[in-house]
Amino acid sequence: MEGESKKAARSDLDEAALYFHKHPRPGKLEIQATKPLGNQRDLALAYSPGVAAPCLEIRDNPATAADYTARANLVGVVSNGSAVLGLGNIGPLASKPVMEGKAVLFKKFAGIDVFDIEIDAPEIDRMVETVAALEPTFGGINLEDIKAPECFEVEERLKARMAIPVFHDDQHGTAIIVAAAVLNGLEFAGKTISDIKIVTSGAGAAALACLNLLVLLGARIENIWVTDRFGVAYKGRVDEMDRWKDPYVKNTEARTLADVISGADVFLGLSAAGVLKPELLQHMAPKPLILALANPNPEIMPEAARAARPDAMICTGRSDFPNQVNNVLCFPYIFRGALDCGASAINEEMKMAAVRAIAALAREEPSDVAARAYSGETPIFGPDFLIPSPFDPRLILRIAPAVAKAACDTGVATRPITDFAAYIDTLNRFVFRSGLVMKPVFSMAKTSSAKRVIYADGEDERVLRAAQVVLEEGIAEPILIGRPHVIEVRLKRYGLRIKPGVDFGLINPEDDPRYRHYVDLLIELAGRRGVTTEAARTMVRTDNTVIAALALKRGDADAMVCGLEGRFERHLRNVTLIIGPRAGIKDHDLSTLSMLISQRGIIFLTDTHVSVDPTAEEIAEMTVLAAEEIQRFGIEPKAALLSHSDFGSRDSPSALKMRQAAAILARIAPDLQCDGEMHADTALSEQLRQRVYPHSRLIGEANLLVFPNLDSANITLTALRTMMDALHVGPILLGTDRPAHILTPSVTSRGVVNMTALAVVEAAHKAQAVVNLG
Repeated sequence: MEGESKKAARSDLDEAALYFHKHPRPGKLEIQATKPLGNQRDLALAYSPGVAAPCLEIRDNPATAADYTARANLVGVVSNGSAVLGLGNIGPLASKPVMEGKAVLFKKFAGIDVFDIEIDAPEIDRMVETVAALEPTFGGINLEDIKAPECFEVEERLKARMAIPVFHDDQHGTAIIVAAAVLNGLEFAGKTISDIKIVTSGAGAAALACLNLLVLLGARIENIWVTDRFGVAYKGRVDEMDRWKDPYVKNTEARTLADVISGADVFLGLSAAGVLKPELLQHMAPKPLILALANPNPEIMPEAARAARPDAMICTGRSDFPNQVNNVLCFPYIFRGALDCGASAINEEMKMAAVRAIAALAREEPSDVAARAYSGETPIFGPDFLIPSPFDPRLILRIAPAVAKAACDTGVATRPITDFAAYIDTLNRFVFRSGLVMKPVFSMAKTSSAKRVIYADGEDERVLRAAQVVLEEGIAEPILIGRPHVIEVRLKRYGLRIKPGVDFGLINPEDDPRYRHYVDLLIELAGRRGVTTEAARTMVRTDNTVIAALALKRGDADAMVCGLEGRFERHLRNVTLIIGPRAGIKDHDLSTLSMLISQRGIIFLTDTHVSVDPTAEEIAEMTVLAAEEIQRFGIEPKAALLSHSDFGSRDSPSALKMRQAAAILARIAPDLQCDGEMHADTALSEQLRQRVYPHSRLIGEANLLVFPNLDSANITLTALRTMMDALHVGPILLGTDRPAHILTPSVTSRGVVNMTALAVVEAAHKAQAVVNLG
């Protein structure tokens, strides 16, 4: 029955995969233009006659191809389909879905564009000639799924002929991850690479590449024993022997894996399921590292290996077990670093730099993104976490600079990187997308003296992770509301090293010495608004948002963050009740600002969460507040008051309201670039706006969209966020007396960090204003 169940599940997966690849349009890739082609001039610039100019520049100076074309960010993924995954020699056409998949990974993880090229070239000479002829097109070549031993010859000859990186990922990608796992396994076991015994099962492209790289890292050839389906690679053997195996041939009487496994510190399996029998593990050295990488079923299942040797460290190629050896951990980032410095090759030093960067990352605390790739408790460095998660966003930040630096140091970089801090900053912006716009905010937060931020949802994993980040980056001094025993358990589960009472403040809602003071303050603030003494006691015991707001009001914190659980309206009610609006702002004038960051750029929207149907005066007030907030990002606000009317084309009540709000803003904020009422496309296109109304006070593209009501604002926010795959920063609550922000349940840990920085900067501005008034 179990076999039938697995077969049925596989059939379901196959059906789902076929549907996925077919709908809504076949394949996984498309080509998009990066330049506008909206008129005849665009066409003239993109093609004839304008294109002649960059052509002649490149003719005179070939290096300028990196300036005028996509070549410097374009990789060719090339295969002849002779060894596709576990499917074998299925041919180039059938390999195309795999190559498209590889292209998607390049783009997703490193922002690299790819043409997948499947060539009908089973012979070495034909493949070499075909690929070598493609050099003018690409910044690098990723060879994929080519059978051994032909793959060795193909790569060797192409590297000798081509002045761009040529990288056979099946060999070197696997080798780099394996080497990182070995370094970390040896560190945990207290062993030295020059002393260990390594035994392989399998002697194909990946296995030999792994061994070659381990030798470069210090392993000794005399301590390496190679076996495959014909047994030990011994002197005099003729079956499936070639010059690439020769360095590992032994003058020995041993013939089987069982004959050589005794005393092995590392087993490297790239062969077939079930090859490593549990009884063989008994003969291995203490704390052995078992790399059972056959797919889909490894040489030994982890549970069997663990039962035979509880002290073993185990890696597989599967995602459903710890320590997955997955090439996506390295190949996108190795190419990212190589392309960014114009490397003419990916040499051994660059590979070793990648190994060490990956190994070091596994010893850091896992990020929140990496943690979501696992179910249950978050792993930390140890036997079950020798290799980082493929979804850890820090991979590109560690590997690409290490590879680029090694390229520069070894003289293969044609465009050497001179400012690595700036380079890492560009990579960071790619990772989080909020890096650029948030950078001035983070810089101000780090230098601020008003740093105490209280988090109502102190037991939430996202807050705990954010607390560690803000501490490490010097952004804030976190205060968490939560039960101490729950927080301590979760910190341990998530692999976080911060400690309550040492690294962050803690308010225990069940037993805190400030309880009576908070109750008295709540009665003072809300006693005339229907909050009785008993109700106040209950609220201070049971509502963490109330506690956070009281702590902020009392001066125990400089800013607060809440809203990760529960409805926005409930949190807003408590914040309004306790914190209230700042001077000159009415309760009903509070509003929110949301920021969307996409490939297209940055856009702000207001009011997305508070005002259901604001008046013209309220719209003017929220626009001014939003503009003040946008300036904290170092951005000049340009506001467009949106409507179904375009500069007087309709006279509906909604249109008249937005027209009146624009008139009020012209009077109360004459220096603000603002106009309305207008259509959204008019707001985002100066060319269109000039045609509709050439005398607009708004110049250029609007970056602040102001909506007539909550429906239009919230619907637009959620639609744009989904359609543009945009990062949402916010909602940023505007108009409160003290910095108090209500997030939404969908927020990530990084979102909590972003809001923390904003809250700190807002608190600093308020503190400075008080000093100035004094």
